[in-house]
Amino acid sequence: MEDSTAAPRAPLSASFPSMVPYHTGWSLSPQAGAMNLEKALAEGNLLVVVSVVQETLKIASSTPVNIAVTGDSGNGMSTFINALRGIGHEEEDSAPTGVVKTTYTHASYSSLHFPNTLLWDLPGMETTPQNLEKYIMEMEFSRYDLFIIIASEQFSMNHVMLAKTIKSMRKKFYIVWTKLDTDLSTSVLGEEQLLKNRRVNILENLQKVQVCEPPLFMVSSLDPLFYDFPKLRDTLQKDLIHIRCHGPLQKLSDTCEKILNDKVVTLQEKIDAHSFQDIWDPDDLMECLAAYQLLFGMNDESIQQVAQKMGTATMEYTALMKSQNPWTFSRIDCKMACLTCRVFQAFLNALRCIPLLGNPITNYFRRMKHKHILQIVAKDSKVILRKILKDSTIPG
Repeated sequence: MEDSTAAPRAPLSASFPSMVPYHTGWSLSPQAGAMNLEKALAEGNLLVVVSVVQETLKIASSTPVNIAVTGDSGNGMSTFINALRGIGHEEEDSAPTGVVKTTYTHASYSSLHFPNTLLWDLPGMETTPQNLEKYIMEMEFSRYDLFIIIASEQFSMNHVMLAKTIKSMRKKFYIVWTKLDTDLSTSVLGEEQLLKNRRVNILENLQKVQVCEPPLFMVSSLDPLFYDFPKLRDTLQKDLIHIRCHGPLQKLSDTCEKILNDKVVTLQEKIDAHSFQDIWDPDDLMECLAAYQLLFGMNDESIQQVAQKMGTATMEYTALMKSQNPWTFSRIDCKMACLTCRVFQAFLNALRCIPLLGNPITNYFRRMKHKHILQIVAKDSKVILRKILKDSTIPG
């Protein structure tokens, strides 16, 4: 049995942090500079983690993005680019337009609506598959981050094969049907039926070559405030964020996962080698849980600070945490319920009375309980970090 006259126990939170090594050879990125993501995670300092994430994404937001606008000749690609940029064709830096082919080589245009983004006006495609392959090579499709396929009058096999090629490159693309004003003025169908017929025709042709439904917009480049043009702008703004942030976010996510996994392994080793006596009460669920939460920055104060810095409600984070309430998770977690139930605790107390055998068995189950609490809190940490990464990309 434990000696009730033993010296006062130090809290668990004071006994572990110095045992978690920093892998100083890692670095988040050159841009992160002095911000040390690993040190922050090792110390359970989520506010520093949030700052690292926000700084990284701030830098990523200035990364140039190249958008290729392509399609058959005469589909109105240059007119569409001018409309997307919010300028008229008569302005000095507008893309040249006309009823005949006006673009003979790819040219780039910037837009105040989409900072650090270049819209590339590509020459129109020819009509044969052989020419299409040559066109894709000459236009260096690999250099572009997103494609806008322009179509009007008909959705040709060129458009279909172009979509299939871009899909095989695993790059995002839109289908934009332009000159909708002309269609509506010449068609005997009503607007709703005409739009439906166009969409069905395009999607059926894409499905024949197993291209899943891409973003599809019906617009008039002469009326950029109507039809799907506003929706197109909004979608493009969101996708530009995704294109810029996906790589840095993935790196952040992988780094956080690695650091937390290593931290768990280190703490498990310390649990196996640790003498619980005179350090903390190994049977006090509240004390154990609070200590591990503090180690990972999952305590109430830290979560509230993170929610405030992220501009969200604390409840949005605590609702994701299995370890927020010790009595709740001990009821819904079968293993924890068994390890903390009164019958099992009485059994352990009885075992302590058995010389030589009792203490090794009770310490084994104590370590099992601590490792399980550790795993639960670590999982909560990963869930919260994923939410931080996701919420950091939301505009505004």
